[in-house]
Amino acid sequence: MADKSLIEKAKKIFENYLLRQGSRKTPERFSVIDELYALPQDEHIDVEGLFLLMRNKGYTISRATIYNTLDLLVECGLAVKHQFKDKVALYEQALTYKHHDHYVCNQCRKIKEFSDERINLIKDAIGIEFESAITSHSLVLYGDCKVTDCENLHLTI
Repeated sequence: MADKSLIEKAKKIFENYLLRQGSRKTPERFSVIDELYALPQDEHIDVEGLFLLMRNKGYTISRATIYNTLDLLVECGLAVKHQFKDKVALYEQALTYKHHDHYVCNQCRKIKEFSDERINLIKDAIGIEFESAITSHSLVLYGDCKVTDCENLHLTI
């Protein structure tokens, strides 16, 4: 079940962002927030998946509007965009985003999120070595999971 207060908070942030940018506040743009934030927090979705989800719910929205709205959501910090290997971009909600890294199965394409403090230790050590304040990182591990008949699952991408 979607957290209504989270969705309302995201909409308020987006509304303020659009006002600052001088952009239009359209119902279609806000419907993208509704549907993105209705997904489980660890869900990753592409434009086509979101388009089909919204069409099946009766929305009349174009792919272009979804693309453009997701770009705006990334710009204002309400969505995170990921590019795994040579696949299409996937998006996830970012309002309550806690940094995490990803494991992607080469066969079924299932994405699993994980956090490991040791990665931050490595990041800090590299920052010291390069005399740099490292502000962010992205780590994606690819492997072959041990799920029986994995290659026939095609769960996420």
